[in-house]
Order: sequence, then structure tokens, then C-alpha cells
Amino acid sequence: AFACQVAVAIGFDAGVLSCLEHLEAAPWAEDDEEKVTCALAELRLQNVGAGDVLKRVSVEVTNGTGEVGDNEQVILKLLHVVLEGKDEKARREMKGLVLKMLRENSSPNDLRKESLYSACDGCLELLRHHFLLAASSDLQDVSQIARQADNLHWMLDILIDRRIAEDFLKSWASQSELSDVHSKVPAVHRHGVSRVTAGLFVGMGKGQLLVPKEVRYMLLQTWLVPFYEDFGWMRRVSKGVDTHLIEDGLSNTILTLPLAWQREILLAWFYRFLNSSENCPNIQREDLKFGGGGLSGSAMVNNNYQRNYTLQLQHTRTH
Repeated sequence: AFACQVAVAIGFDAGVLSCLEHLEAAPWAEDDEEKVTCALAELRLQNVGAGDVLKRVSVEVTNGTGEVGDNEQVILKLLHVVLEGKDEKARREMKGLVLKMLRENSSPNDLRKESLYSACDGCLELLRHHFLLAASSDLQDVSQIARQADNLHWMLDILIDRRIAEDFLKSWASQSELSDVHSKVPAVHRHGVSRVTAGLFVGMGKGQLLVPKEVRYMLLQTWLVPFYEDFGWMRRVSKGVDTHLIEDGLSNTILTLPLAWQREILLAWFYRFLNSSENCPNIQREDLKFGGGGLSGSAMVNNNYQRNYTLQLQHTRTH
């Protein structure tokens, strides 16, 4: 790119063309793309060779369809390939790659919310189908429960990154049909479902998911008991699960609720924890107090959570 700049400066057209031909054909290092793009943009070359070089880093707009639409199609294809892949090791590797790509190249328009939720809905439908079959003792395709739960957990990460996960939370909170039959599915197959719930607790606890208190309470009413039942399994067999982060997320989520609801949830947890502490999350906090006035607290909520929930906490303390 520097040689091209020199050739332009001295008016050496043949040299400019030669440089462009070299840039178009030669491999680039990882950090060369931005340098080349910026250099050519500054030179404002009209030469056809410059267009050929830039085609390596951008898609030409044609027939009124923009680059954004093309990018969305590519990303959606990658998403579905990962969601439907058969090789678990390859799926794990590609999930990390696609998530990194989305984080590094994200823009408000590169992938529509509707497209992401359509992929989520497909995974949820498959999970519901196989979960209900397993609850009726049909275990023929029971491995699909773990597969689709893992897909939903991954999609939740993407939605939280983009700050559009609230509708996912509302949908998951309404899955009472699944939570009602949860205990009928063997724990070895179902514990991945509770990882989805745990991801929502972490998101709410960090203030990344802001929904009305009724929705937060409905999530706990629907999924908290199944989550308790699977916590021991998650701790033992799920790789990469940070149980302390999940416990903090659950504690912080509870502390966003009105005190009467906090008391109800925490008293139920207290009895469960006393009977099986190894298989129950430890959500006791220095700022949780059992007393005649009920429960109080939230001074230990992390800074990010405090910024997002200050008004809600103030309201809670006044009731």
C-alpha cells in the first residue's frame, strides 16, 4: 500500500497499476486489511484495479440490495450450520468463532432481531418436542434435549451481547408446560435446560436484562425449583460452568423483587439448603437478614447492576 501511495504521488500510473495487481493477488496479514482499505480510501483511486482490491473486503451493492442484507444472509447461514451441525467438537469450536465474529463486527443492522429470534424459536420447538417425549418415557431421541438446550444457551449469549434478550426471557418464563414435567425427565438428560435458566439469572444479576418485576417473578416461579433440582448435576458435569457467578446472579435477581416476594423465595430456599446444601446453590449474603421485618438488602450488588437497577431498588426499599 505504501508503494502505491508513492507511485500516486509521483504520477507513475504503470506503477500504481502494478501495485494494485500485487495487492489484489497477494495474501494479507491479519492487520493488513484495515491498512490497505484506509490507504486506498485516502488515495481515492478511480482505477479499476482499486475496485478489485476492495472486493476482497466488501460486497458490491447491486440491484438495490445492500451489503447489510448480504452480510445477514452469510451470518444466518453460519448460525444455522452451527445449530444443526453433527460433530459436537466442531460445533463447540465454531460457536466460539461465530460469537467472536459477531462481537468484533457487530453493527445495529448486520443481523435483524427477528432473524435471531426465528432461530431461537426453532431450537425451542425442538427442545419442547423432545422434552415432552422424554417425560412420557420415550427416550429414543433424548440426546436432542441437551443439543437444543446448548443451542439456546448459545443464542442467549448472542442476544445478551446485543442487548435484545428481554423477549427470550419472557418466552422462557412462560414455559410452564416444560417445568411441570421437568422431574419426569432423567437429570442426566435435562440439566442442560437449567443452564439456560442460569444464563438468565446471570444476565439479570448483571443488569443486562431489564424486564418488569412480574416477568422476573414469573421466571423464578416457573424455573427456580427445576433449577434447584439440577444444580448439583450442573456443578458436577457441566464444563465451564461458574457456579459462583450463577449464585451471585440468582441472589441479585431475587433482590430486585418486592420484599414480600423476596421473603417467600428465600424462606423456601432456606429449607431446601438446610436439607441438601451440596446440591443447592448458596445464595446467602451478608445483606440478607431474616427478621421480624422480613428481608432487606442489596448493598452488595455489583456496580453494573447498581447502575441499571437503582430506581428499582429504591422502589423496593420503600415498600
